[in-house]
Amino acid sequence: MDKLDEIIEGYKDIKGGLIPVLQKTQEIFGYLPKDGLRKIAKALAIPESHIYGVVTFYSQFSLSPHNKYVIKVCRGTACHVQGAKKIISAVSKVTGLKEGKTPPPNSKFSFETVACVGVCALSPVMVINDSYFGKMTPKKVRTILGQYES
Repeated sequence: MDKLDEIIEGYKDIKGGLIPVLQKTQEIFGYLPKDGLRKIAKALAIPESHIYGVVTFYSQFSLSPHNKYVIKVCRGTACHVQGAKKIISAVSKVTGLKEGKTPPPNSKFSFETVACVGVCALSPVMVINDSYFGKMTPKKVRTILGQYES
């Protein structure tokens, strides 16, 4: 948490410093721990409820630890219409994971759905870490996830 103090200090007097503080905090811990969010709220004089609103709005933030590969499937309107449910089902079938559930420690993957990833023209979309995969089908899910398992 000492490193977090340094980060907060660097943004304490900067209007709009919350998001950079959250980004740097997540870089350190791999997610946003509750104790860290409380510390940020107190130091920046921002209500915790506001911070949680920001964290849960932006899909790049996480409130729980993840495994090596984070799979996100968009369930926004365009993706929903183009078959996101089939993609979610395929990811669950291939990985054995349920969306939003804590994965077993021996799994390489974490799995969640997100409201929108902002590339509606490619719907349905799956994201693994920072790689985007568009026009997904259940067959593509199996092929792509197979590449990550080796």
